[in-house]
Amino acid sequence: MATTREASQAAREAKLDELHERLTGAVEQLVSGEDWARALAFAARLRARSFSNTLLIWAQHQGAYEAGRVPEPMPTYVAGYRQWQALGRQVEKGQSGYQILAPVTGRFASSNPADAETWRRLGKSEKPRSGEVVRSKMITVKPAYVWDASQTSGQPIPEPPAPTLLEGESPTGLWDGLADHVRAQGFAVLRVPHEGMIHGANGVTDYTAKTVAVRENMDPAAQVKTLAHELGHVLLHGPDSDEARQHRGIGEVEAESVALMIGAAHGMDTSGYTIPYVSTWAVRVDGKEPGEIVKATGERVRKTALLILDRLDTAQVTDGAPPGLNRDAPHREETSRKQPSHEAPERRVTPLPEPETRTVTASATQARAL
Repeated sequence: MATTREASQAAREAKLDELHERLTGAVEQLVSGEDWARALAFAARLRARSFSNTLLIWAQHQGAYEAGRVPEPMPTYVAGYRQWQALGRQVEKGQSGYQILAPVTGRFASSNPADAETWRRLGKSEKPRSGEVVRSKMITVKPAYVWDASQTSGQPIPEPPAPTLLEGESPTGLWDGLADHVRAQGFAVLRVPHEGMIHGANGVTDYTAKTVAVRENMDPAAQVKTLAHELGHVLLHGPDSDEARQHRGIGEVEAESVALMIGAAHGMDTSGYTIPYVSTWAVRVDGKEPGEIVKATGERVRKTALLILDRLDTAQVTDGAPPGLNRDAPHREETSRKQPSHEAPERRVTPLPEPETRTVTASATQARAL
């Protein structure tokens, strides 16, 4: 007879299998360049979460909208059950949460951090030895649940200012912020009068001369989009990068995708971004299936765009985390310990989340990617 622990483990594995199947289905829907662009524009609205979790939330929210359980086709703010409680809101009775993948981390200690062989995992209550360095590392994932703001009620959610743009207009401060980031990488930013000076292109990155050139005979929005594209190249595709990735078209896809996410995060129109059909670049490479390449590319793009956006002092749309939420604070998203179902329980007055007692916690960086 299976023990309670074995039964719990089996249930978790079944949930993970279901999640991976759902994620595979969401990836397989990204057929055309337009599909990919829509997915990235959506990911820009939830950029605090991993690309895979963004796809999972997207697919499940669409299902909830079609079933009439949520009023809008796009989610606004997404958070865990106890996170909503901490913000003075309660998930409504009967509202099913969106299942995502949450990282499980462990603590590791070493007296010689440079030697990978010396790292050992610490037990739940184990303290490091004198002189040891302790680091957290993700060791696996577990199923967790989040809910959209429309599935909750309670304290009003403050609305931060959102950028508003006229057609062809560039967000205030975006060009200067991107240019500063380019210069921080050791490249000079050049503005040339017309495309004839840069081989007919909108922009060109020269790794040898360490320059980024953008033509000026475009509207400000197009110039900013081009500079973001070239910054994507600077950060991702230097001379030491994997030539096979660039040869198969992923280099251009990544740069354009980074630009798209930056534009979407600033409320810019992303309909003019050109990305080829997924089947032309998400081909099998080094034994990896196309679906795995799509997920890896999406996450690489998201992380690069997030790195850029975090350095910009510009007005940006929400990243999907409710205003006032401390995502770096320890919390439990797994609901199975206290809630047997992923549906909200009866409404009740609930105190703030109980203190987290686990010694295994996600780092700030990992927490942002939930």
